[in-house]
Amino acid sequence: MTTEENKALLRRAWDEVYGQKRLDTLGELVLDDVVAHEPDGDVRGIEEFERYLAAYLAAFPDTSVTVEDVVAEADTVVGRYTVRGTHLGTTEEYGPPTGRQLVTQGVTVYRFRVGRLAEMWDHYDTLAVAQQLGLVPGAGSPPAP
Repeated sequence: MTTEENKALLRRAWDEVYGQKRLDTLGELVLDDVVAHEPDGDVRGIEEFERYLAAYLAAFPDTSVTVEDVVAEADTVVGRYTVRGTHLGTTEEYGPPTGRQLVTQGVTVYRFRVGRLAEMWDHYDTLAVAQQLGLVPGAGSPPAP
């Protein structure tokens, strides 16, 4: 596939997964042996990837993604984005719902093979996310008693 086709596929994935909450299209978008390198560990295979995304979307049901930049070369696409959502569900990573708003920026490197996502490396500020959700004190917060 061309770099433009890979960029279009990535934009389609963002729209369908985060915009429309359509996990049923993952089989068209990612390979069965996809690997997602997340800050808290690797997610391997389409089934685990679907469970990971479903848990995130259940915890942040109003998730929206604003694409800031997309750059591509050969089979690699880099996306810079802003994610917004409200923590309304339980996750292993963030625990029970806090009801707090999340706004964070991230950069992800995606590698495509045979017209589908093969591997990705997700980078975002996990400390800032935890602070926004009230899970750890923010900068300038007084120490706990």
